[in-house]
Amino acid sequence: MKYNPNEIEAKWQKHWADNRTFAAQNNSEKPKYYVLDMFPYPSGAGLHVGHPLGYIASDVYSRYKRHRGFNVLHPMGYDSFGLPAEQYAIQTGQRPEDTTSVNIDGGVDKEGNKIAGYRKQLDKIGFSFDWSREVRTSNPDYYKHTQWIFIQLFNSWYNKNTDKAEDVSTLVAIFSAEGNANVNAVCDDSIQSFLSSEWNAFSSEDQQKILLQYRLTYLAETEVNWCPGLGTVLANDEIVNGVSERGGFPVIRKKMTQWSMRISAYAERLLQGLNDVDWSESIKESQRNWIGKSVGAMVSFKLKEHQANIDVFTTRPDTIFGVTFMTLAPEHELVAQITTPEQKVAVEAYIEKTAKRSERERMADVKTISGVFTGAYAEHPFTKESIPVWIGDYVLAGYGTGAVMAVPCGDERDYAFANFFKGQNGMQPIKNIFDKDISESAFGSKEGFQLIESDFLNGLGYKEGTKKVISELEKIGQGKGKINYRLRDAVFSRQRYWGEPFPVYYVNGLPQMIEAKHLPIVLPEVEKYLPTEDGLPPLGNATVWAWDSLQCSVVSTQLVDNVTIFPLELNTMPGWAGSSWYWMRYMDAKNDGEFASEEALKYWESVDLYIGGSEHATGHLLYSRFWNKFLKDKGFAPTEEPFKKLINQGMILGMSAFAYRILPFIHIKRLDIRFALSPEKGTLFFITSKYNDAIKFRDLIEKEVVSKSINQIKEYLISDENNEVFKNEILGLKEEDISLFNIQINPIHVDVSLVNSSDELDENKFKAWREDYKDAIFITEENGKYIVGREVEKMSKSKYNVVTPDDICNEYGADTLRLYEMFLGPLEQAKPWNTAGISGVFGFLKKLWRLYFDENGSIVNNDEPTKDNLKSLHKTIKKVAEDIEGFSFNTSVSQFMICVNELSTQNCHSRAILEPLAILISPYAPHIAEELWAQLGNSGSISTVEFPVFEEKHLVESEKEYPVSFNGKMRFTMVLPLDLTKEQIEEIVMKDERTIKQLDGKTPNKVIIVPGKIINLVG
Repeated sequence: MKYNPNEIEAKWQKHWADNRTFAAQNNSEKPKYYVLDMFPYPSGAGLHVGHPLGYIASDVYSRYKRHRGFNVLHPMGYDSFGLPAEQYAIQTGQRPEDTTSVNIDGGVDKEGNKIAGYRKQLDKIGFSFDWSREVRTSNPDYYKHTQWIFIQLFNSWYNKNTDKAEDVSTLVAIFSAEGNANVNAVCDDSIQSFLSSEWNAFSSEDQQKILLQYRLTYLAETEVNWCPGLGTVLANDEIVNGVSERGGFPVIRKKMTQWSMRISAYAERLLQGLNDVDWSESIKESQRNWIGKSVGAMVSFKLKEHQANIDVFTTRPDTIFGVTFMTLAPEHELVAQITTPEQKVAVEAYIEKTAKRSERERMADVKTISGVFTGAYAEHPFTKESIPVWIGDYVLAGYGTGAVMAVPCGDERDYAFANFFKGQNGMQPIKNIFDKDISESAFGSKEGFQLIESDFLNGLGYKEGTKKVISELEKIGQGKGKINYRLRDAVFSRQRYWGEPFPVYYVNGLPQMIEAKHLPIVLPEVEKYLPTEDGLPPLGNATVWAWDSLQCSVVSTQLVDNVTIFPLELNTMPGWAGSSWYWMRYMDAKNDGEFASEEALKYWESVDLYIGGSEHATGHLLYSRFWNKFLKDKGFAPTEEPFKKLINQGMILGMSAFAYRILPFIHIKRLDIRFALSPEKGTLFFITSKYNDAIKFRDLIEKEVVSKSINQIKEYLISDENNEVFKNEILGLKEEDISLFNIQINPIHVDVSLVNSSDELDENKFKAWREDYKDAIFITEENGKYIVGREVEKMSKSKYNVVTPDDICNEYGADTLRLYEMFLGPLEQAKPWNTAGISGVFGFLKKLWRLYFDENGSIVNNDEPTKDNLKSLHKTIKKVAEDIEGFSFNTSVSQFMICVNELSTQNCHSRAILEPLAILISPYAPHIAEELWAQLGNSGSISTVEFPVFEEKHLVESEKEYPVSFNGKMRFTMVLPLDLTKEQIEEIVMKDERTIKQLDGKTPNKVIIVPGKIINLVG
């Protein structure tokens, strides 16, 4: 009976689907366990073998927990809104909802591309997902609840006294009764105080404007990362090295009116909550750094000749007497007001230049020193001395107050700035306030010094000085102690189409929320997904996108009268909106009335195990925790933290292939003409990897290029009308007249499917692969073979090194793929993919199969297992249980291989061994395990059968193989029971024929016996 993985896997995948084998119950006597994979985005490229790594690990754990008697929730869905689908729609003229649907369900898109479909690919790998709970963020039945959560945020404020979000109605009640003087809220910095009588006298519009300064989601003019190439605002985590992560487009800083989320209100709780979760220290540290808690003081510097003050947050108020200049962010609102006419041109030019650099780029660039003097001066709070005010791009508007008091003697960046502009108007000499040498560098330590040249702080250190200066600042009304956070409010608007519509319309420019009972506000159809001609977002193209406040419905934009029919919001929510709460929707995915019932939320509580990429540390993971804490404040989420345990799977790396393209630079010696022989001028050459050293193999390259392209060279030269007079000479050129004066060799990614296991390129397929390669000429090795270069790098469609799981499953089966991915190495580490290793794992499964079957059928018997059989089994039970609990999946696979090898050697076919072995391997290779279980005569699925119990007694050794030595030299071994005494061992050894032969009639002087270890006869 032959092992046929394709037949077996199709059979059991159908069985699981038909019987809803993995459907979780929202109420069960079993203990619950919730396993979640990070939300995948369903791109048209589909899955490659790197994508399922985390899913296989989570599936192994989910299946193991079912064997352990848990009610396991292991759901899957799609983060199906977002920029990639919209960009693809713009490029191909398709609707993003259509391409998204095809990407998930499979089919053929408008371009004729055959799309496998995420769902089919996932099913083929045999995951135990509860598909009855599938969600798609782009479905209205899902995003109606995202819209509802947005409304809750809008209708909430953060009360610092209770340290939680509360309904805005409680804030209005306070305003009405006593004004806002005693309100301790997270709010805008520009709040003006008012009395209750003033509040009650304000117009409705004025009241709404004030409340916007307190709401947890609010409209405000904000410095944003604007990406003209994508036509939208980007979050900081969507920018890499100053360009957009998607597409690599330049990003500039720009002021725009945007929706923002007041995540800063939760900074301290987000920080403290990290102590309560089982996450890697590296992820926790990333979040701590992103939140950036700083303890210090807020200091107010009065501006000379201006009414305004410059407020600065500093963690070193003790150094205030070392201030020699101030630096504002170029975007700071005061810059335009205080810049003198003489400095105006230089300042404006600098601001324009800075706008082209992202905040991350400015933060990371510690080498470049740049800035401009504004011409303005501030006044030192204590000495009253004039302090020049500069702008510099190392100061960011969104961090702190967008201003720093520069103390060059105590800060390396200020030190470098002061030295760089030394001697220029507006830069004072560095003042030393430490009893330390600063001739070579700043002194930045908080310990080991006394302050000098610091008036009332002389002789004090950091702690005493800080306490003293804060007290003095408070006395003169120019400062106070403060805790600051780097975390800034999150911009929540995107100028795109393919995202959740805001449930917002505008009356006199002020946002109004649509009542929850009228949700969802469904994304309208538009003809164009690009911004409108007047710069409005794509929803500005919608013809039916206005709100009828009487009929409570979306109507034609032509009907807007601003009396009863009003314009709707044109921006959409960002990609992280739907993924910031999706784990709760899985708890009760079919509930139409609410995002999840109280009962379901109470039962599942939070995710017990979350597996996903570390790249989401400061994006998704932070936003999710924020939304979860908010929903907890409002009485919806049952726990403070959404994800108890987090594991970051490593990346599977691809083995890329490279062809080496030659760009020869030709020299026609006789005519003294030089030019590059680019592909459009002649033949495209590729040289084998062995010869890609342009200097070492120059003669070979020159000979090949010249001999094989001389005719193209002549044709190119004649085609240049400037060379018409040389036509006859050109036609008469010979190979010896042509040489190379330079050679460039560029590696070009090659589709790995065009290369065999010996790294040989199929030249014909390569030429057919791309139109521009059809006439390529190859400089091969002596044997005529073109050998590609190889390099391990990120697996990516753009690098043509993708291996699809479908191909592996079709050839070897999903169980082989699952075992191989787990076998590659520790889950958290990056691992190179090597398809050659697949056959070994496939061979293991065939060997496992042969324990149960031969060519005639089942060979399983009811024989009593031997001690060795039981030892092999229980070693495996112990090892596999420990490894799964410790997420060390690769060593489990090794143990399976050892066990099967041992049982094969032992010729074991005992049901008592092979039945529990099938259960052990079931989490890793579920299809073959199900088939073995059924063939053994069992009914139902193996998936919930109790995990085998480890019995220590089977690993306790009852015998010992002793080395028997004579004068320290081992001569033979003998197996003896471990419970013998020294005397009994000595008696047995002395009577053994081999001992008698070794002694040859002599009597040993001494017999040394250590029970369980050695036997040595001396003399």
